[in-house]
Amino acid sequence: NVDIGAGGVKRIVCGAQNYKVGDRVPVALPGAVLPGNFTIKQSKIRGELSDGMMCSAKELGMGEDQSGLLILTGRPELGTPINSVLPPGDTVFDVEITPNRPDCLSHIGLARELAAWFKKDLRYPREIFRGVVPAGADAFAGVRVDNSEDCPLYTAHVVSGVKVGPSPEWMQARLRAVGLRPINNIVDVGNYVMLEYGQPMHAFDAKKISGKIVVRRAFEGEKITTLDGKERTLTERTLVIADDTKALVVAGVMGGENSGIDDSTTTIVLECAIFRAGSVRATSRALALSSDSSYRYERGVDPHAAKEAAWRAVDLIIETAGGTAAGPVCVVGSDIPWQREVVVTSNFLTAKLGFEIPAPEMRSALESLELNVVRENTVAGGVEWTVSIPSWRDDLDRPIDLVEEVLRIYGTERIPPSRVSAIGLAVEDDPVTSFNRKATTYLVGHDFHECVNLTLRPGAEITTWVSATAAAELALINPFVEDQSHLRPTLVMGLLDTLLLNQSRGVAAVRLCEAGRIFLENNGQNFEAAAVAFVIGEDPTRRWKNREGDDFFTVKHHLAALAAFAGVNIEAEPLEALTGPGYGWQEGNSVSAGSLDRGWLARFGLVNLSMLRSRGVEGKVLAGVFAILPENIPGTVQRSRFKEFSLFPAALRDVALVVDSSSQAGAVRSKVSEIALAKAGSTFAVESVDVFDVYEGKGLPEGKKSLALSLVFRSPSRTLTDDEVNAVVQSVKDEIEKTTAYQLRK
Repeated sequence: NVDIGAGGVKRIVCGAQNYKVGDRVPVALPGAVLPGNFTIKQSKIRGELSDGMMCSAKELGMGEDQSGLLILTGRPELGTPINSVLPPGDTVFDVEITPNRPDCLSHIGLARELAAWFKKDLRYPREIFRGVVPAGADAFAGVRVDNSEDCPLYTAHVVSGVKVGPSPEWMQARLRAVGLRPINNIVDVGNYVMLEYGQPMHAFDAKKISGKIVVRRAFEGEKITTLDGKERTLTERTLVIADDTKALVVAGVMGGENSGIDDSTTTIVLECAIFRAGSVRATSRALALSSDSSYRYERGVDPHAAKEAAWRAVDLIIETAGGTAAGPVCVVGSDIPWQREVVVTSNFLTAKLGFEIPAPEMRSALESLELNVVRENTVAGGVEWTVSIPSWRDDLDRPIDLVEEVLRIYGTERIPPSRVSAIGLAVEDDPVTSFNRKATTYLVGHDFHECVNLTLRPGAEITTWVSATAAAELALINPFVEDQSHLRPTLVMGLLDTLLLNQSRGVAAVRLCEAGRIFLENNGQNFEAAAVAFVIGEDPTRRWKNREGDDFFTVKHHLAALAAFAGVNIEAEPLEALTGPGYGWQEGNSVSAGSLDRGWLARFGLVNLSMLRSRGVEGKVLAGVFAILPENIPGTVQRSRFKEFSLFPAALRDVALVVDSSSQAGAVRSKVSEIALAKAGSTFAVESVDVFDVYEGKGLPEGKKSLALSLVFRSPSRTLTDDEVNAVVQSVKDEIEKTTAYQLRK
């Protein structure tokens, strides 16, 4: 039976045995909600009806003890609400720290921020021990650092005569509040100071150290059992803290069991060191071992606070475990003298903020964050400050960095409302971006799959597919990996890799394209060019819908469309046969146009079959590449606008011309289009002029060929009559005979 005061006597079933009649204990009645969202209900326990629950410390979230009931001291009145009896709980901040603010991975760091926000004075912990120890026998042989690059500062302090036991309740409560499990007074002090200062540290049992402490690289295959009870195999890249015979600690990550504190420890060596962030990060990843210590070292620890953190830890160890500071105090290396100043003006801050803040308030915001003004000068229209940046704010090194600091202390909610003003987007986009976008949109619309490959290729591949000269010119000085050692001179090689992968997986995606940068050598100089390329391979699935019509002219058609996006008319250009192995083209089945001397080049046709086989690609592959120097791409981009189209039928007429065999079909088409547009005038539109047939042979004079062209006419407002279309076509024929060397074929 449990007396709950005004509520009377309740029958509560309880198995605890640590109480006696008359003790005051917390009672949770039906309807109460305990930590973990556990709701108390009236229930039967061992066949007996229970009207509530008497609680342990763990059930109230006040500790880990669940062996018995929480016995309340002071004998409070029965029925008193438990919140008025228990000490007030801490306020727990759940914050997400960005990688550029490792100073906030400590209570002092957060206290600085809160002090600035609430405009309160910040009180730092007081250190009684200041590094001075009495003369006497040294407790250990000292410290040697073999890798000063990875450990620029190592300090060791000795405390003798300690008694290991539980840490004080106030310390345990604070550690539990942030999710750490109390261990003993020595280990708890190390964790407490790490949370307070952001400086990890480690305590050794002095009698377990054989000779000197040595900071060195581990031996290949060296083993250590860490404090989590797991044996770990180290490599020669792992930094360890060792003695003359064994590794004691994985530096910056976790200590080993072989030097840990236990109940028999009487003398400790307290390590407080600075380790290079990259070294700790690499070790943590390699061992798949993360800790509160490595989390801080990886993001950067303020080396200028290490000495004060060690002194604070010595004070707390003496306070909680007894003992006295002893010798030697070992300091190997030093922190780099810190001085960073940023000059900023109130005018600059106002311009970047976009609204006025009084200069005194700006200065006050900076100094509240301990960004102290060491010099102040009056300048035209404002004030110039020289701001001293503290060592824990390594993220501040430019005037623009101070703008955010002023604003967040001033308060973003105080930004005055105003009309939004912004620079309007220009019609013109970057020419290269516009070209790439148009090219890929076109190709994807023609059933190509867009790819994105690396701009780096292996040197042997470039030597084989291009030339030894290109490989020498495009080599990186310090490549990361062997197969990414050279800049790519063409997009085709990456597309062939993708084609090979698709073929090996039985994937039907064999029409591939890519737009990107390539690097070309010309007359001893290297040029970066904007390029677009595509390949058409054979479908490994052999489905009925395979394209049987893809050939050389398909490639030429697509490449001409791509070049037109860059203002180049390939159809009007002379084509030259590609000879030799350069760029992996099949001799006799591939051609080129243009040159880098002209600012652009095009290559298209059949890819070299023997080189395809050596690569593992099956079947024939057609490819096209167009490259242009960025400065030669037209800069004007027209905004797309809707243009009304005609709903009336078109009128089609054919014209056959006899021309020289050397005449280019594109040039003939352009001339006929020009004449047709002039003759049609404003009466109706010439919608298109296309070449649909070429004939050479019997019935034509020697050195001549016949081109058949289709002319399409359409009116936007009415149906055209045969008479008016025939009249225009006849005038076109008359003009061709009168002004050109072409002959009408009868």
